[in-house]
Amino acid sequence: MGYHVLGEAAMVMHFAFLGYVVAGGFLAWRWPRAIWPHMAFAVYALGIVVIGWDCPLTGLEYWARSRAGEQGLTEEGFIAHYLTGVLYPEQYLVLAQAAVATTVALSWAGAAWLTTRRNRARLVGRR
Repeated sequence: MGYHVLGEAAMVMHFAFLGYVVAGGFLAWRWPRAIWPHMAFAVYALGIVVIGWDCPLTGLEYWARSRAGEQGLTEEGFIAHYLTGVLYPEQYLVLAQAAVATTVALSWAGAAWLTTRRNRARLVGRR
């Protein structure tokens, strides 16, 4: 039972990681320093998709589910197992990736704009 719980926890952490990668940049709109950890997560996620870096959560989930006697993730990984063909058709994978990249870019652009605006307001206030 412990391995099953660990596999489920890894799956939940995977979804949290993806949610943070997609929407975490918007936290920097309120807390500008939040951009730095989000950039690290986004770059790592990009490395997983583009370069093929291993995701430790994928390995953990596969290992835990296998030890629990369950079917592990497919060789393609978490996204192929849980999202592609479930949330969007397989032929729209590139479109889904582009939508994520666009969302991240917009969140960063908004954070930069708001930070610039705040800094200008502080400078004007000091005069």
